[in-house]
Amino acid sequence: MIILVIVIVLGFWYGSQVILKSEYPALAVASGSMCITQHMECDGWSHPFDHTLHIGDLIIVQGIAPEDIHAAPYPDGDIIVFRKVVGSGDDLIVHRAINKTEIGGSIFITTKGDGNSGPDSAMVPGEMVVGKVIARIPWLGHLALFMRTYSGIFVIVLIVGVLIVLEFVIPMLTKNEDEDEPEKSEQKPPET
Repeated sequence: MIILVIVIVLGFWYGSQVILKSEYPALAVASGSMCITQHMECDGWSHPFDHTLHIGDLIIVQGIAPEDIHAAPYPDGDIIVFRKVVGSGDDLIVHRAINKTEIGGSIFITTKGDGNSGPDSAMVPGEMVVGKVIARIPWLGHLALFMRTYSGIFVIVLIVGVLIVLEFVIPMLTKNEDEDEPEKSEQKPPET
């Protein structure tokens, strides 16, 4: 049963990668840079249907060629996912494409978080783009963000442990108890 669950989850993940043409078909929003809500926390609970992203949203990302990105100010430009231009690591940024420029045959995109006061300082080279956001599911990303914490890892380990006990240990114990009880032979009344 556990192997079946793992196969289904991995099959769904890799199948989504193939269908959406993106190595990251689903992501949880962890930053409030896209939030335009004034005087409230950007957690997605208070304004779930804004035309932007909130912390805790689950986003669906589709691979896209840089030349197909629609760049325009809020709310019309595509929200894109791209690798961090400056620095190391594989950090992903989710901002809106507000301008697109071709320099020396390569496409560069100017991005801006909807909640930020100005555009990002560095333009994004087209090859750094992972994809564009095609859907957002409010609140569901909170679960993915929780699973990244120590508490979330503990809960996952606890759930797996409970499943193992329920699936394997309890049936083995009840089977052993059944075998330990002597079978009572049925006595038939004498025939007359």
